[in-house]
Amino acid sequence: MTFDEVIGQQEAKARLMQMVEEDRLPHAIMLCGPAGAGKKALAVAFACKLLDNGSPSSKAMLQKLEHPDLHFTYPTIKLPSMSTEHKPVSDDFAKEWHELITDTLYFSMDEWMQMMGGENQQAIITAGESDDLVRKLSLKSSQGGYKVSIIWLPERMNIECANKLLKLIEEPPQQTVFIMISEEPDKLLETIRSRVQRIDIKKTSYEDICQALIERRGISEEAAQRIGRLANGNWLKALEELQVGSENEFFLDMYIMLMRLAYQRKIKDLRKWSEQMAALGREKQKRWLNYFLRMTRENFMYNFHEAELCYMTQKEEDFARNFARFVNEGNILPISDMANLAIRDIGQNANAKIVFFDFALQMIVLLLQK
Repeated sequence: MTFDEVIGQQEAKARLMQMVEEDRLPHAIMLCGPAGAGKKALAVAFACKLLDNGSPSSKAMLQKLEHPDLHFTYPTIKLPSMSTEHKPVSDDFAKEWHELITDTLYFSMDEWMQMMGGENQQAIITAGESDDLVRKLSLKSSQGGYKVSIIWLPERMNIECANKLLKLIEEPPQQTVFIMISEEPDKLLETIRSRVQRIDIKKTSYEDICQALIERRGISEEAAQRIGRLANGNWLKALEELQVGSENEFFLDMYIMLMRLAYQRKIKDLRKWSEQMAALGREKQKRWLNYFLRMTRENFMYNFHEAELCYMTQKEEDFARNFARFVNEGNILPISDMANLAIRDIGQNANAKIVFFDFALQMIVLLLQK
């Protein structure tokens, strides 16, 4: 994996390389930014740069992402086959992880959940993982250089794991570099955040996404420009738009159903809608709620009749044409607050049927506000 394989992000690449060239490499770095910006790809490419000693064997191991001094930590789930006492660790899913990262470093939590076979659970990083990491990093570098620990989504660490990792960062093993990849850094312990060098990764530029779509996916310039606009800096979203029958189609259907039933005050049908939403895995529920936020914002902006401010597919715009007038200055903020509260509740394992039925009932009231 090299920087050439990372889509765009020239500024971030230059900053990382400057650290090495000026011999100012911190022992802990945290790449922060939105989903689909290429943080994993950047982290792995940088790790490969640090670990490459120029030997053919080193290059071969890095090409397969099987270097003994490269360690991955990521959220996991507890499978029914695991004992009650067992705390799941990354090594339990090493085969699935390696299969996914060698295919692509641009993937979502949902894709990782599918690989693990636990779409209806919430993935976390357990205390067992920090114990494993201490053991691995206490060993000497097999190649006599750096040891690199890549931690994907450290905000998903439970408190026991976070406290143990804090101690490890405070007294890092010799020649060890931690590279954290975070989408919600504010959820991390302040003591951890204060001990890492944060690098904010911006959304991938429209031009870089368009270029990658043309070069890597072989589509026309016109199609690339349309998808690049919809992607809004998210390469995962761009890939999703390429797929026929994508998740967004389903999300739009559920959005339209909610709004129509709420407008018509069909309580019984709204209960059925909430049960259908509750049947989805929690990760998918949170993604739908984020989609809900985006669509509500787009409908609000549609009222201003400024095409450059709206980022919708043709089907989304077809619905907005008649619905947008119901999203206005009087209800846009309460609707957004309601969705953010639901995201929090789902993340805290609240009863999904109750959350979504209450969500639907509130929508009846909010649509009437002007």
